[in-house]
Amino acid sequence: MSLPIPTPENRAVVTGASSGIGVALAAELASRGHSLILTARRGELLEALAAELRAQYGVTVEVRPVDLADRAQRQVLADELASRDISILCNNAGIATFGAVADLDPGYERDQVELNAVAVHDLTLAVLPGMLARGTGGILISGSAAGNMPIPNNATYAATKAFVNTFSESLRSELKGTGVNVTLLAPGPVRTETPDPADASIVDKLVPDFLWISSEYTARVSLDALARNKMRVVPGILSKGMSVAGQYSPRAIVAPIVGNFYKKLGS
Repeated sequence: MSLPIPTPENRAVVTGASSGIGVALAAELASRGHSLILTARRGELLEALAAELRAQYGVTVEVRPVDLADRAQRQVLADELASRDISILCNNAGIATFGAVADLDPGYERDQVELNAVAVHDLTLAVLPGMLARGTGGILISGSAAGNMPIPNNATYAATKAFVNTFSESLRSELKGTGVNVTLLAPGPVRTETPDPADASIVDKLVPDFLWISSEYTARVSLDALARNKMRVVPGILSKGMSVAGQYSPRAIVAPIVGNFYKKLGS
């Protein structure tokens, strides 16, 4: 099974396309000839990326500045996508928080659930009927190895990724034989470039350089996996280790160890 052939009418959609993996997915799709719909909150970054991709690859790129954590804004986009010929949906947008959930802003935690889980569900259901009617399509969902285990001090994020991990793999089984591919992306630490030590975040300082993977590599292997209808792609040493630990290690042992690391991220 392969992905739909790019046409003048169809579009590949990338959410969270203003930074990181989203930018890399957009560029990789454009390099393969796909015209795009890019969405994120920061419209000026989307416009700059769109201009670059049009100039470099000659594809059509549409921009939709949308806060996908906002249900009203999300519904407008979902309605549009339901009416369009969407060949590929990359459900990439997501946010994370660190620290004890009782100490975090409840509103932001709720937005995290909306963006990481509910938006993935809504946009997938928006494009799925059209893909099924055409007998072809691809849905890439950015989950996480964090969704395989309880993670104290990262509770909301881990819970949302547990939802999308399970949703992705369940959906893939439902769609067997329909021509619609579904792949879960579960990456470890990803970055575009190594930061200057003076600008390094707490994550950059705690995670050794050799454990980071590039967003470009992540995008390339993810789309290759989607084309093969692979169930899950886990790029990076750390994500593979977390995936194994989350599935096979006793949770009572793993949770305190991982939780202590994430506590440092929230400090």
